[in-house]
Amino acid sequence: MTRNPGFDMVLTVLVLCLFWMSPAAYAGPSAIVVAEGYSCMGVDKSRRDTEKEAKADARRNAVENARTLIKSQTQVKDFQIEKDIVEAYAQANVTILEELKEGAGWHRDATSGDCYRYRIKAEVVPDEQAMERIAEKSGIADDPAAPLHVRIWTDKKEYRKGDDIRIYLKGNRPFYARVLYKDAAGGITQILPNPYRQENYFQGGVVFELPEGSKDRYRLEVAPPFGGEEVIVHASTAPLGVLDIEATGAVYGVKTQSRDMGIKSRGVQIVVGGPSAPGVKPQGAEFVESRAALQTGK
Repeated sequence: MTRNPGFDMVLTVLVLCLFWMSPAAYAGPSAIVVAEGYSCMGVDKSRRDTEKEAKADARRNAVENARTLIKSQTQVKDFQIEKDIVEAYAQANVTILEELKEGAGWHRDATSGDCYRYRIKAEVVPDEQAMERIAEKSGIADDPAAPLHVRIWTDKKEYRKGDDIRIYLKGNRPFYARVLYKDAAGGITQILPNPYRQENYFQGGVVFELPEGSKDRYRLEVAPPFGGEEVIVHASTAPLGVLDIEATGAVYGVKTQSRDMGIKSRGVQIVVGGPSAPGVKPQGAEFVESRAALQTGK
């Protein structure tokens, strides 16, 4: 990393290394919700069986909560698209992000005896093929009535030494975002938010450019070593989870371990209705992970 005369900082663009978790587990749109499962012991059900049943119930309820969330936050009028969304979440995968302790565990019920409540914060990832069909629909990526869709891209796919890289960001609805860059040595740089630009909430339907004029004080200039590169955006309808970062000039260096970044970013701040609030719609957050690949050379 070198400094340009004046205030601009030049970020050396390095070779991409693989990081985080498998693409199948963390890619594209998803929903992050809180859910619980409940089960009571019986003459033919052990404590272990009861806990297992409650955990399976929590996973089923996570899918249902995600489906309810998406339906409540979108206003898709196209019947086929709405059907595709329902089908996508009907075949969803559930990843447990956190086991919640409050209100969970064993307790004695006056009527049912020993019962177990299991509470989780989970990411519900819809069926990839169904979501691809939705994305292919005309205008769906820019439709504010559709599920959250955030794109990130660069001004070119191939760059030469000394070129400046321009990054563009656009969502179909308002969203919170974090933009990351990964280098060949395994170091990760957070270019948005940064020490000079803490803004991380964006309006939908608007193209945002990075770096942006006087708001940012860095440049992305291509320098050796060359190869494949990648820019990543994590976006959500709720504030994102916190990473461990430190200021390194005009950007942030990320201290959080690579294997933990996906989980921590998905630690979005959501509000839920408790068990004592019947009729309250499950609250959660839509989440999107998008990537832009590029090549650099001499």
